[in-house]
Amino acid sequence: MPLICLVRHGQASAEADDYDVLSEPGRVQAAAVGRELARRGLRDPYVVSGTLTRQRDTAQLLANAAGFERPLHQDARWNEYDHLDLIARYAPEPGRTSSMQDLLDHALLAWMRDPAATDADGETWAAFAGRATAGLAELSATLGRGRDAVVVTSGGVLAALCGTLLSLPHEGVVALNRVAVNASVTTLAVGASGTTLLTFNEHAHFTGDRRQLLTYR
Repeated sequence: MPLICLVRHGQASAEADDYDVLSEPGRVQAAAVGRELARRGLRDPYVVSGTLTRQRDTAQLLANAAGFERPLHQDARWNEYDHLDLIARYAPEPGRTSSMQDLLDHALLAWMRDPAATDADGETWAAFAGRATAGLAELSATLGRGRDAVVVTSGGVLAALCGTLLSLPHEGVVALNRVAVNASVTTLAVGASGTTLLTFNEHAHFTGDRRQLLTYR
């Protein structure tokens, strides 16, 4: 039974001019999750990422640390929405003071609840979740019985996929997105009856003396 390990990218650069660059802790996180995946003994892993810089760089650092030697692949269906654009488009009414996470939660729900609402790329929530689901379905179908996969993606994609697999309401998807840890692992099993969620948001590789690497944003 093939396994698919969905890895959230390492911490991006929230305070920099270009968010889509791994921070130094993000680079360390990427190597740490690579060592964790190596420990798991994945079978001839197919490694793919979205095309965003933080996703591609996480995949490369992960592969280097894990000793994965096959070429890395890219697929834009694993790309994240633009969270800053969503917040700007669907900000709550003026006068409310909220954290960045609260603003994102509000914007995500507004995007999800309006079938006609779009993000910066002109995607509705249904289109965003649909292309991630299509990417997963294609990957699941192409893996042989003796091969696993590693996918480096983002928190919104992970939440959308897990929400679909668990038939969660919009509020449940937002709750998953809120707690996603940078460089965490979500594991799926591909069987004859379909793809099943085994674990969500594993981050034991950021506990104990590595707890300082645990970040959410």
